[in-house]
Amino acid sequence: MGTDKFADILNKIKRESGKFYSFLEDHNPRLPADYWFQQPPEGMTLFLVLYTRACRWARCLGCNLSAAESQFEVPFNDMMKQVDHVFDFLLSPEQRENLKKIILSNNGSVLDEVTFSTTALLYFVAKMNMNCPHISVLTLETRPEYVDMAELEVLHRALQEGKTPTNLELAIGFEAFDDKIRNDHFRKGLNINTFESMVKKIARYGFKLKCYFMLKPVPGLSEEKAIEDIIKGIDYLDSISQKYSIEINMHLNPTFVARGTALDTEFRKGNYQPPKLESVQQAALAAEEKRISLYVGLNDEGLAVPGGSFKREGDEELLEKLHQFNRTGDFSLLKG
Repeated sequence: MGTDKFADILNKIKRESGKFYSFLEDHNPRLPADYWFQQPPEGMTLFLVLYTRACRWARCLGCNLSAAESQFEVPFNDMMKQVDHVFDFLLSPEQRENLKKIILSNNGSVLDEVTFSTTALLYFVAKMNMNCPHISVLTLETRPEYVDMAELEVLHRALQEGKTPTNLELAIGFEAFDDKIRNDHFRKGLNINTFESMVKKIARYGFKLKCYFMLKPVPGLSEEKAIEDIIKGIDYLDSISQKYSIEINMHLNPTFVARGTALDTEFRKGNYQPPKLESVQQAALAAEEKRISLYVGLNDEGLAVPGGSFKREGDEELLEKLHQFNRTGDFSLLKG
């Protein structure tokens, strides 16, 4: 697909979706888009976002992650320089030694070869094997339609060649359990049959699965209905984990109002308010004693409009409890 044609299509989708953000074209293509560290129970985790061409789907109601990416192609050699920067300059020797997990993202789909170079992906695995001896899990963010089992087989073999054999985890944006909320209102374009077909394939290899859910992702949804949808999502993932004998993590994100999106427009009209942290607490408790694990996303990545974050004055104590929960997985922190 030609560069200009791709950009034209992206901008057409953006306009049709009621979005008005700009792409990030003045970013150095040899530096990552963003990174941060997490401390889940399995150990130190690097969340790494590489700078690439933006997500091809780009329709999701409240998503402006493409604003941190380019509408034009980022050559694979530039992407490889980003990888070099991560392992040669960004990570300290101590961090390289202690890292247990890396989540690799491009604010879209790492397995979409149109936006993320396969050469750069394999180079990333090679550099990770060489520099981080104790990585137990590599997570790749993607939409299900880009999952190519032949490619995953090659990646899986490469991941076994490091000092510590590394398992593969796919991270899928599920967003909401209810079909109408997910596809009609949020415009995710995720079909349950497509999802389960992918789960069946990756379960054969013992790969892991992470599913991103959003609490209160659309206008017109009450706190109670939003919590109810997450609880149904937890029950569904629990049943999928049992059915396919696959390890699943729910990454629960309280929705923030992202700049330049249709949700931003509704927020400015007074038609939407982000969820309360108490609702996050209540929804998360439903995962206790389930087969799945749960992690609460508490980072708006600097993309929220003023007043559009889920963090409010007076939330400090609960926010710290949620951070502690993420580090320990201890549900007792969320009770009372």
